Amino acid sequence: MNANNYIPKDPETIECNIEKTLDVIGGKWAFLVIRELFCGTKRFGELQRLIPAVSPRALTSTLRHLEEKGVLERQVYPTVPVTVEYTLTPKGEDLHAILKQMKLWAAKWT
Repeated sequence: MNANNYIPKDPETIECNIEKTLDVIGGKWAFLVIRELFCGTKRFGELQRLIPAVSPRALTSTLRHLEEKGVLERQVYPTVPVTVEYTLTPKGEDLHAILKQMKLWAAKWT
């Protein structure tokens, strides 16, 4: 093969896996929601009590985003009023090591 026949590609963008990860968990409240769900299934009201600074609207938005990204599952029970529970998926559980390392870094450097 002639060396002149090879023309390297000039990509418009280079995909970054860190960017992809931040797209999933980079929201302001996502880390705190995930942290609370590491302890087990929670209802909306429980999450709101555990993260008092988050508004109901922001919590709803964060939960929807994490559900869309496959980090948590939402289980609805037909009670009056409706009961909704949130649980981490295996994909969400897999974030535990990342969050632990971030916590250790913060303890060491901040």
